[in-house]
Amino acid sequence: MTNFRERIKTSIPPGVWKSARTGWYGLYRASLWPAATTHPWRRESIQNLKRFKDIHTGERCFIIGNGPSIKKTDLSYLKDEFTFGMNRIYMMFSELGFPTTYYLSINSLVIEQCAQDILALQIPRFLSWRSRDFIEGALDKDGTLPSNPPLSFLHTTYTGQKFTKDVCGRLWEGATVTYVAMQLAFHMGFQQVILIGVDHSFTSKGKPNTTVVSGGDDPDHFDSNYFGKGFRWQLPDLDTSEISYRKAKEVYSAADREILDATIGGKLTLFPKVEYQSLFIEKSKKP
Repeated sequence: MTNFRERIKTSIPPGVWKSARTGWYGLYRASLWPAATTHPWRRESIQNLKRFKDIHTGERCFIIGNGPSIKKTDLSYLKDEFTFGMNRIYMMFSELGFPTTYYLSINSLVIEQCAQDILALQIPRFLSWRSRDFIEGALDKDGTLPSNPPLSFLHTTYTGQKFTKDVCGRLWEGATVTYVAMQLAFHMGFQQVILIGVDHSFTSKGKPNTTVVSGGDDPDHFDSNYFGKGFRWQLPDLDTSEISYRKAKEVYSAADREILDATIGGKLTLFPKVEYQSLFIEKSKKP
């Protein structure tokens, strides 16, 4: 199928191919709209999301990536901060001594393989609507979504580049859950977003977005078992991630808000860098 698709692509003028591809994806996204709007779970999620709108106006939060640099970061400072944890962040909760304020995952492979872990979390959770079947399969027999704390589905898509200020509608994933976290933080009203653990660097190489099966220890995350042997995951798409990050930077700047990068040794260069410890100087002075 891939070879056939490539033959068709090379036989069509690039401009025509691009227009056709854009149109097809537009129609596909439109086909998702009814269920993503009228399904009872999504209606419930939209109501949940409305309650989160601007509840943190003027405050700061930390988006915690899962890169190896987290092991060099003193996370104890974050106990009383607002935090977003993503994907398998919960693997460090026991050692950390506290959970993140919010949990987010949009990757279907992660949600499929970790549905029971996600459902067990006692914090508000935000998941991709696309992966609802995996959650449904892991629920109790009555099929009721957790409500306290809530589990909310986000209508995220692979295509249709945009930055969404109100996450009750559609969000572009931008090839990284971190970008969705930025949109969610904006929706909640955060004035300042600080990145940590967003290393933006992987030793695993290959075609972006390709699904692979881990053959052993994971060198690209804070725990060697994060995507350990046998775990199915997708290779990163750093180029598309940077496109999405630029969009986030533009929107935050236009709204007189900011995204800072406090990742220790991170390779991302799009956001102003800040020294992690300096963010807590006033806190450390308090008796």
